Amino acid sequence: MIDFKPSINFWHDFKSNQVAGMWLFVGSRRALQIVRPSIAQLIIWGILGGCANTLFAWLSAGEVGEFNSQGLVSYALWPFIALMVGIFLSQRINNPRLMLVPALLWLVLDTHVALLQSLIQYLGMMDWLPYLFYDYLPALFMVLFVWQSLAVVWVFARELKWPWWERALIMVATLFTLVVWQISAKSQPIWKVEQLPPSISEATLYAQPKVLNQALESIQFGEFAQSHWYFLGVAGASYQEVFKSEVERIREQFDTRFGTFGRSMVLINHPSTLETQPIASKTSIELALKRIGQQMNRDSDVLFLYMTSHGLPQQFELENAPIDLAYVEPTWLRDTLDKAGIRWRVIVISSCFSGSFVSALQNENTLVITASAADRESFGCSNEADYTYFGRALFDEAMREQHDFESAFLQAKETVARWETAQGFEPSEPQWVMGKNMQLMLPQLEQRLFPAKQAAP
Repeated sequence: MIDFKPSINFWHDFKSNQVAGMWLFVGSRRALQIVRPSIAQLIIWGILGGCANTLFAWLSAGEVGEFNSQGLVSYALWPFIALMVGIFLSQRINNPRLMLVPALLWLVLDTHVALLQSLIQYLGMMDWLPYLFYDYLPALFMVLFVWQSLAVVWVFARELKWPWWERALIMVATLFTLVVWQISAKSQPIWKVEQLPPSISEATLYAQPKVLNQALESIQFGEFAQSHWYFLGVAGASYQEVFKSEVERIREQFDTRFGTFGRSMVLINHPSTLETQPIASKTSIELALKRIGQQMNRDSDVLFLYMTSHGLPQQFELENAPIDLAYVEPTWLRDTLDKAGIRWRVIVISSCFSGSFVSALQNENTLVITASAADRESFGCSNEADYTYFGRALFDEAMREQHDFESAFLQAKETVARWETAQGFEPSEPQWVMGKNMQLMLPQLEQRLFPAKQAAP
């Protein structure tokens, strides 16, 4: 027989129910010994549960969208079912005070689970979780939701000493119902974002050829008697702000500090630049490299190519929905550089698995730097960031402090490793591969980027 303790006062009952929810989470029957059911407690925990789940839905929607009342009604289904179960059990064992307990315990546990999910979701949004953890978040959230209902069934089944077959039948039926409901409920979250198909406006359609031609024509000849740097930046994925921001900031750094103004160009995939900057595609990359190759002195000028996006082994992502863009492969990039007649090359690729580009791009006249090894991921691709981890470490920090590329790379590599260790990520292991001729040429070329290097001796 379950004997519930009498109510003392609202706040005492509130704390007792909170503790009961914690015991319920670990499947302990102690939850039934300390719970203090009342209409007031059911109402307040119902409100708290609704608010906590609304917060989680808002964070899951990326802090955009609008409130969906249908989602709240869908959420309220489960405490209502728990209330019906409580009414049935209270009549079955002739204990009227049992009526509110299943719904109350479910709401207490659900409130805490929703707050835990909100915390995890927020940490993920801020890119503060180990990278591999993101793959398991949907499954974790599913398990937490399913377990909170199974825990109620499990505790009552043990306390009321139901036969093993009855426990098993009810647990299986509850599990099946919860999983099916959770899958179907995804279309009706409490905070909903209307998914609109991507589209391109008429203005964008006609603006792109113009902005691409203007960008190509802006690439100038260098002075014949000097070595010059040319800069081409490529921001590949349109669905994250960081790549656009990074390329724009690095171009500004090269134009103002390293003298590439009039010899720099960026190709950006992002909704905000569709009418002001040429998009990044294989075609635009090929045209940009061809133009740079025509304008530069091939014996003394050098190209700095910076590419940032997501990636897979042997693939650099180019994405700008709804345009269907092909990915960049290492051999294609090498052949395109060769056709453009660009002899001296410094190529920096910031993406996951970017080390897989090294073998195809390396030659005697090239320095290849990648943000990761061929079998490793790189990190820091969040919408809130101005740089990826590698971009910030190399350009925003190391190249402002060092006076040659190798020292800057070594400092950036150490900085990235320190950040990744602190976040629990698997080390990305940035790569550096330089050809023999470039080893001799680079110190002369660096004097244009780092005037202090020339004065140091």
